[in-house]
Parts: sequence; C-alpha cells; structure tokens
Amino acid sequence: MTGKKFATMLLSFVTIAATAQNPIVQTWYTTDPAPMVYGDKMYVYTGHDEDKADFFWMNEWRVYSSSDMVNWTDHGSPIDLSSFTWADDRAWASQCIQRDGKFYWYICAHSKITNAMAIGVAVADSPTGTFRDAIGRPLADGNWAYIDPTVFIDDDGQAWLYWGNPEVYYVKLNRDMISCNGEVQKMEMTEEGFGAPATKMRQKDVKYKDSYVEGPWMMKRNKQYYLLYAAGGVPEHISYSTAPTPTGPWTYRGKIMPLEDTKSFTNHCGIADFKGKHYFFYHTGKLPGGGGFGRSIAVEEFQYNADGTFPIIHHTDQGVNPIGTLSPWNRNEAETLAWSKGLNTDENDKTGVYVSNIHRGDFIKVREVDFGKKSPRTFTASAASALQGGQIEVRIDSLGGQKLTTLDILGTGGWEEWRTFSGNITSEVSGKHDLYLVFHGLKGPRLFNFDWWKFEKQK
Repeated sequence: MTGKKFATMLLSFVTIAATAQNPIVQTWYTTDPAPMVYGDKMYVYTGHDEDKADFFWMNEWRVYSSSDMVNWTDHGSPIDLSSFTWADDRAWASQCIQRDGKFYWYICAHSKITNAMAIGVAVADSPTGTFRDAIGRPLADGNWAYIDPTVFIDDDGQAWLYWGNPEVYYVKLNRDMISCNGEVQKMEMTEEGFGAPATKMRQKDVKYKDSYVEGPWMMKRNKQYYLLYAAGGVPEHISYSTAPTPTGPWTYRGKIMPLEDTKSFTNHCGIADFKGKHYFFYHTGKLPGGGGFGRSIAVEEFQYNADGTFPIIHHTDQGVNPIGTLSPWNRNEAETLAWSKGLNTDENDKTGVYVSNIHRGDFIKVREVDFGKKSPRTFTASAASALQGGQIEVRIDSLGGQKLTTLDILGTGGWEEWRTFSGNITSEVSGKHDLYLVFHGLKGPRLFNFDWWKFEKQK
C-alpha cells in the first residue's frame, strides 16, 4: 500500500470516528429495536444476531439505555432462550412495557410444545432485570406466524398485544399483563387498510401499492391509532396505517422509511418520545461484517407533519444530536459508549457488564463530557489482564486530539482480577468535549478488560 493510500484510509477512519453515531451499538450485532422511556432514560430492547450467521441465528435479547441519546450503556443480556423452558430456538423480535411498577418483556421463540413459533412474556421489577418467565409456558402458541410481538396500553387502561407475519394477530391482555382476555383474533388485511389484501387473496396480475409483512409497532397519538410495520416483501421498507380504534378499520397511509442502501434486507422499527423529541428506531447491516443476518440498531429524530402523519425518514450515519451531557467526575461504566472500534462486552454476576476483546488500536468514544471550568487532576480506570496489559491513551475531540494522559495498565493475574490504575493529567482541559480512550500495547494479543473510569478534580 502506498503512503498516499494509507493516509487517505486513515483520514477516512478518523472522519468516521468523529461523525458517526449510527449504528448506536458497535460491540455486538443488535436487531429489532423496541424503545421504552422510563424515568430519565431511554431504554432499547434488542435481539442479537450471532457473528458470521447465515440465517437469523439468535439466542438472547439485550438491553441498552441512554439519558442523552448519544452515549449508550450496555446492560447485557437479562434473558435468553434458556430463560424459557418451553423455547429452544430463534430468539427473535421483542418489546418491553412498564405497568404497575413491573416490567413485562414480550418475546417470540420457537416452541417445543407445538414445533412452531410462540409468544412468551418475562417479568421484572426493574427495566434491566432480573427477568423471569412470568407463566412458565407460552402466552400464545399457535403457528409459524406467531412472531414479532408489540404491546400497547390504551388511555382507558386496556392492554393489547399484536404480532404476526404475514398477517396481524391481536388479543386483549388482562390487567396482570400475563394472561389473555378473550380469544386471539386475526386482523382483516385489505388493500385499503394495508396497501394489499392478505397474501392468499392477492391476484397475480395486480400490482399493489404496498403490503404488510411483519414487525408491527402499535402506538396512539392524538386519539388516533398507528400501526407501523415492515412492508413490501424482500427487501423491506417501513410503512404504516391508522385507525380510529385499536382494531380498525385501518387506512393505509404510506411509507415512512423507504428502501435505501442500509445493507439489510429486513427492517424493524419502534417509536418513542423522550424529553420533548420524537425518535424513530430501526436496524441496518452497516457494521463491519454486517448484513442481512448481522444487523445493528440505529435511531433518527423526526417531526410529525401538521396533520399527524409521518414524514419520510431517511437513514443516516450521523444519527441524532445529544440532549444532555456526561459528568467526568462520576464513575462511568466502560460499556457506556457513543462509538467504538473492535470491542465486545462480557458480563458476570459479580462485575456486571464490562468491555472486552481489547486490542491495539481499538478505542472508545464518549460524547459531551462536561469538565466545567476546572481541569482534572487524575484519570482512574479499573482493568484486568491475564497477560502484560497495555495502555489507555486519553484524548479529547478526535483520535489525534489533545492528549490528557497515558495510563499504564499492568497485568493483574487474570481477565477478571480487577485493579484500579491512576495517572496524572498532563494537559489542561475545561468545558465540553468528546472523549477518546485509545488502547495501545503489543500487536496481536488481547490487552486487558475494562470496567470503569473517572476523573478526579484538582483540589
């Protein structure tokens, strides 16, 4: 490679590191985002595509949260297929909702009971768990169409559960959120309601304007019900329909996210309002090595049209703007990331979630770190290494920006034998900055695991 080509690649990489925000998780492939606002945080519940998959090989669900929409904390995998004794495969799309102080996480998975897909529900006392199977069996166990649940609580307190591919099923839920009130119903699919009738009713020589496929998301706004969904076949775009009641009659309204080069032939959306702003979550295949079976969640801010309809929302690499700051003086979990390269996360019962698979040249970016008016005195980090360790180079504003310190991480005798390391700040800093933690050490081997960091103020 010529020096000119290398310089061009390096400049491109630095530019991406400085501007990219989507996908919002880079440590794992994440799918089918289901946002939920609770307290002062946005939570997103996701699936997880396995690395190098050639199908939708998915075994667990994951949770992420943010208070500023740019720095996302990894809460690990509170539930997986082993959490449900009746499930044995295909941990596909899900959604969590809060009611009466508890959190109900509706999932779909392959059922041992019927040898088809089924809807289950887990419950916890906090948005990040510990979750457990609420009933020890599927809530709805029927056929291969029983995938992609979405849950919704109406203004009158009635909860509804919807799911389905290539048609929509629905049922009322009782107040306990873990039992059904009445029989499962199937929604009438019409051309007027969804752009095309049900698959078996379509005529071969008719070109329909659209068609429901899967991934429903149910919501209500200004007394109108919205059903968003993946549409059109393969590849999928996102469309929506509206109705005056939770069950229809539905009117097809058009596309929200049209077909674009997202590197994924599926899509799945979720909507949430947070701190006065509207957010549209979806997934792409745009991480390195990603694609249709290696998807990653992303988010865009949008504004509703004056008549309540959705605008066209395009996917971007830039994502959304920050709506808060991060304090450097608190203990900050290493798994709170705005952007990263080359890293994974792991977890255990004692430590919780931490950053792993660190090699030379990998890095973490954290946005909107507010130092205020006083420069810090020291930088402290908790790390563990079964080998020789390495270094954390602390910079601001870019990968090649002002260096605050270099922290030496020594071997600790094990990958989960944690020690605290501190180093003096060698360069003054104040105000708000993006923070870069760049990892150095021997070329090739894992360097260390990384649990948390913080700055200490000058006295």
